[in-house]
Parts: sequence; C-alpha cells; structure tokens
Amino acid sequence: MRLTRFEHVSQPIAPRGVFLRRWAMSLALVMALAGASLLIGVIGYHYFEGREWLDAFDDAAMILSGMGPLTDPKTGGGKLFAGIYALYSGLLLIVTTGILLAPLLHRILHHFHVPDEDGQQLSPSRRKRSATGRRPTSK
Repeated sequence: MRLTRFEHVSQPIAPRGVFLRRWAMSLALVMALAGASLLIGVIGYHYFEGREWLDAFDDAAMILSGMGPLTDPKTGGGKLFAGIYALYSGLLLIVTTGILLAPLLHRILHHFHVPDEDGQQLSPSRRKRSATGRRPTSK
C-alpha cells in the first residue's frame, strides 16, 4: 500500500479498515521521521559540541519539540548545527502534520463528492434525503 495512493473522486469511499490502515501507515512514517531526526540531532550535538550522549539527547529533543535547547552551543560548528537543526525541526513539523492529516482530510473531502445511484453529485439536501429515504423537512 502506497501512502499517497487515495481513491479517485469517481471511486467509492474506502472502507473504514482501509482508512485506518492508511492512517496507521502515516503515523508509522511520522514516527520513523521523528526518530531519525532525533538520532541526527543527538549525533550532531555529540560530535559538534562534545556533549555527553544524554545531554545531546536532551538538547536534540528540546529543539525537535520546539522548546529550544537546554544549553547554548559554545563552538562555531555547534552554533551552525543548532541553527540548521532548528530550521529543519520547524519544517519537519509542517511535513509530519501534512502526512498525518492527509488521509483524514481526503476522506472528509471525498465524502462530499460521492455520487448517488444516478451518477449525480449529491447536494446537501439530496444527501440527507438519500440517507433517510425521504425528503428532509423544514423546521
């Protein structure tokens, strides 16, 4: 199953199980990206700043979460790494949000484009009527 393969507007909405698998795959990808990014941050702080592994983990986790580093970098390489890593972390947040929301937003938008039995798009009143089998009443 590819992550970016969604059903076309002319196809029926995917069953709930397919949707949940798709969302689980998106979550797994986001977790892998976050884990790899954290590992890069830990190694970078350890290499450029000479920090102990636990201290490097603390700084990388704090920057990745958007909180900022616990301690200021002391070396030129460390400062450059911290700046690039902070910019990368901000972009990662945007990308991972998109990956997680894509299946949900696609399902919501696809719901509004499902044709009825005659192949016509359902207007909101026709959608309500087709769901109940009778004409909606005004209150």
